[in-house]
Amino acid sequence: MKHDCHYHPGNPAKWHCGECQVHYCTRCMPDADTRQRRALCPKCSKAMRYMGAATEVVPFWNRIGSFFRYPFHSDPLIVIAICTLVPIVAPANLIGLLIWLLLALALFKYTYAVINHTAEGHLKPPSVSVAFTGSGFNIVILQLLVFIVMGGLVGLAAKMGGPLLMMLTLAFVVLALPASIMVLAMERSVGAAVNPMNLAVLISRIGTPYFLLYGYLILLLLASGMAQDFAINQFPLWLSQPLSGFLNSTFTLILFNMLGYLLFQYQEELGFAADIQDETSDMDMHQRDRSTRFDADIDMNVKDGNYDRVQGMLKESLKQNRLDPVRIEQLYQLLVARNDGIEVYQYHPRILGWLADRNDGDGIASVLAMLDQAEPGFKLDDAALSVRCAQCLYHRGLFKQALRLLQDFHKRFPDSEELAPAYLLVAQTLANGMNQWEKASAFLTFIQKRCASHPLHAQIPVFLAQAEKRELLKGPKASFATPD
Repeated sequence: MKHDCHYHPGNPAKWHCGECQVHYCTRCMPDADTRQRRALCPKCSKAMRYMGAATEVVPFWNRIGSFFRYPFHSDPLIVIAICTLVPIVAPANLIGLLIWLLLALALFKYTYAVINHTAEGHLKPPSVSVAFTGSGFNIVILQLLVFIVMGGLVGLAAKMGGPLLMMLTLAFVVLALPASIMVLAMERSVGAAVNPMNLAVLISRIGTPYFLLYGYLILLLLASGMAQDFAINQFPLWLSQPLSGFLNSTFTLILFNMLGYLLFQYQEELGFAADIQDETSDMDMHQRDRSTRFDADIDMNVKDGNYDRVQGMLKESLKQNRLDPVRIEQLYQLLVARNDGIEVYQYHPRILGWLADRNDGDGIASVLAMLDQAEPGFKLDDAALSVRCAQCLYHRGLFKQALRLLQDFHKRFPDSEELAPAYLLVAQTLANGMNQWEKASAFLTFIQKRCASHPLHAQIPVFLAQAEKRELLKGPKASFATPD
């Protein structure tokens, strides 16, 4: 059964908590250790079951083209070439026969490694060295023993029950052969591979797709036989022999890759977990960013409606890092959604500063309205922040709000360095935004008299001249002339 994440419908689940009966995706579990298959439930802190890629695997019938391309990767091609061409040039004696047997063992070992490799989530073939090094050569002997036992079972059925029981046993053996190969590849046990109960359980758990796969395998065998027959009948012996061997090896790899992928696709039903290994790389636990766990907890609690808890988490985080823009944004969005003017008032300097950094005039206007509602007649007590917010409001065309923010600025901040920029902005707002040129000139004159030491003082005559001509207050034009 395929499961979606409880919090992100459409995202395949990777973890399942048996205690809470909740499925989680990777977004919910950024701190999970997928390599070690370990994770604790965010709700109850108990260990969860890793589901691997069971819920996101593409069905094998949608990957037929990939199966046919599988043998043509470099590693399997090298294995096929060695096992096909070397016996041709080997001497026609006992040594040549020994070489042929060893290469046949290597090829069969590689094909069975393909099943395990694919079942573990590796979509690319195993390396060449798998065929010729290490243990695992006994798989061929085990497979021969499986065939012998199956043949013995058919013979025993004929002896004990006559032709009818023999035909029924033979039909089951033929039908269960792919399942037997899969069990043998995974468990390396002849007993498990010929146990009718094991095979029946595997087939029943996979269900109808097993029979679909069985049909594909029959078609593969027929195609392989026809291709080899064509090669033998149409080409000379020196060419038909290696070509037939190449075709046989190629179709065998396709078949075993399909069997391995079927195990991978139905891993949940078969009781194990594997993930796609070739496209992702897991980070160690100590390398993970702890903030991602916090973000996931915030996301899940919001979707569960635990707004008070989320608010407490964000406030606690801001005690540790007062100016964290991510947490300020999250708190701002939550407070606005909850229309919590009291909490907005408590955090308004940081929220307004964050909005000013984003040049968000609409957001600033909204926060100022909430602040005025929470405390009628509210005035910012930070001169620089007042100017920054007013500039955002001015550029957004919110002229009345900008003027209200800078009202009586010289009384509230008489000694501030921001006095000249504040009243220049007032003059620009009055002139450019509201066509009140006389009032704009009055504020410019105030700057000229009161702020003689400010760098803006030298530009005031230019602004006054523009106001007198009813021109937009833009200040002096830039000059690129080089002084003498």
